[in-house]
Amino acid sequence: MKTSNKIAAAAMLALLGAAAQAQSSVTLYGLMDLSVGSFKAPGGQAITKAESGSMTTSYIGFSGREDLGGGLTAGFAMESFLQPDGGTAGRFNGDAMWARNAFASLSSQELGTLKIGRNTTPLFVSTLLFNAFGDSFGFSPAIRHTFTSGTVTGDSGWSDSVLYVAPKMGGFSGGVIAAAGEGAGGRNWGVNAGYGAGGFAASAVYQKVAKGATVDDTETMQVAASYDFGVAKLFGQYSDVENTTSKRDYKLANVGVAVPVGSGKLLAQYGRISASAGADRTTFTVGYDYLLSKRTDIYAAYMSDKLTGLSSGASYGAGIRHRF
Repeated sequence: MKTSNKIAAAAMLALLGAAAQAQSSVTLYGLMDLSVGSFKAPGGQAITKAESGSMTTSYIGFSGREDLGGGLTAGFAMESFLQPDGGTAGRFNGDAMWARNAFASLSSQELGTLKIGRNTTPLFVSTLLFNAFGDSFGFSPAIRHTFTSGTVTGDSGWSDSVLYVAPKMGGFSGGVIAAAGEGAGGRNWGVNAGYGAGGFAASAVYQKVAKGATVDDTETMQVAASYDFGVAKLFGQYSDVENTTSKRDYKLANVGVAVPVGSGKLLAQYGRISASAGADRTTFTVGYDYLLSKRTDIYAAYMSDKLTGLSSGASYGAGIRHRF
């Protein structure tokens, strides 16, 4: 082949590759969060250890999208939780491989986004957005009270679900999620609405979890808001959780603040569970998150956790979080 023909062929292949890349793409991404410290639950014993996911649960993910034209986009995501302190997958032994997210989607600028598969619930998103410690299962009173203290049932992600996210209009947003009652699972559904403009944001969520093989029926209502004053960002949320199986009701109140200090933020969050029957719980956390770069931060936090009738829990740790 002549040199000129080789150059033309190479240019054509490059153009075809560029066109294919413009139409579709696949991305590998994730987050690693590891800390060391002392952790003591109410009524338990203090344990000094290396811990995974104190500020954000570690995970790895793959996602892709294809431009179908006319403002329509197809996509997918497969995301697996990790425990890098032990080199194991999942949040716990027996957790599903792709428990964080696993869905196929269609998106339209005018009509919104439809996702089918395993989806993160709007209640979890609202809870993490409106508290100073975000999605921290290790230190956030709001996350711990809502998802690990025996109040809300049904996990932070629902399998066999359909999630619709409406397009944003004038600062307003909303969505609906429903999970089919397949196998031993319950028939769950939820609806959410939100608003954001300037430094103000607010959210309202309702979800109903139907009884599965080992899951109680619960109905949860949450309202939340935040305001960023620049010198400080304030957070607040209130949830009412009714367990219709055990006939118990839980009131969850949380307030928090994030104050920019140097290259990081001073964080504080207070939460309380008031139970109609059983023990009340009060949790307070203070910490500092320092940005080393846009993708890497280091943090330190202390948490006081009190449950009626048990010895107080106290946990503290320092860690590093890296996004890739």
